[in-house]
Amino acid sequence: MLEIKNLSFKYEKKDQSNVLNDISFSISDGQIGLILGKNGAGKSTLFKNIVGILKKNSGEILLNGVNLSSLKRYEVAQKIAYVPQIIEFGDLSVYDSVLIGRLSSFGYKSKKEDHNAVLKILKDMDLLDIAMKNVNNLSGGQKQKVAIARALVQEPELLVFDEPTGNLDIGNEQNILKEAKKIIKERNIMIIMAVHDINLALNYGDHFILLKNGNKLYDVENSELTEEMINECFDVNCNIFKAENNRFIVIKE
Repeated sequence: MLEIKNLSFKYEKKDQSNVLNDISFSISDGQIGLILGKNGAGKSTLFKNIVGILKKNSGEILLNGVNLSSLKRYEVAQKIAYVPQIIEFGDLSVYDSVLIGRLSSFGYKSKKEDHNAVLKILKDMDLLDIAMKNVNNLSGGQKQKVAIARALVQEPELLVFDEPTGNLDIGNEQNILKEAKKIIKERNIMIIMAVHDINLALNYGDHFILLKNGNKLYDVENSELTEEMINECFDVNCNIFKAENNRFIVIKE
């Protein structure tokens, strides 16, 4: 379980107000937790606090009962895999870029099981055909898939995805989220992520945290998310409809 307790953060400028204000919520094992909010709501800042890129001003972040502040950076990296909005790679093949995700398990020399894990995730994500290509020669969407494959192959306790489907077409969006959902159920781990497509979020998210101006508005399960909550969070006027056991949102003019 991921537990965020009274988390607050602000940048060091003297007159800067809090970017995150007393945020508390939890995500259970086997769940996809969706962070929803407009640009500037604090989503990316929250993720950077969780993975340790930014240092919180107050509060606690616990992963399966372990306070992440008590761990060294490499220990946090063994527990959490992070896919940021801006993805960078070395001058490597797709295969080697994904294999790097196994570094925390093999240290200096990879083992057979590491290569088997890489081959499986490349196959599952339809990346085998480009496995030997230089990752820097790929399209933005392909790079994003490679970054997500690298995170998944790490087999962490928590996956943190900051808008992981931003450069992908509809088919690849669904493929990645289906694969992510399958993996967390198989391994009983969890994902916390942000997506802009609320309809995609409704189809794949289990738990929703709605942020606005650095404050938590709502903390609800998928079935509890209402039109009023979305309207307040995004300053829109929407309707939620149901079709074939799926819900979808239409924004009214």
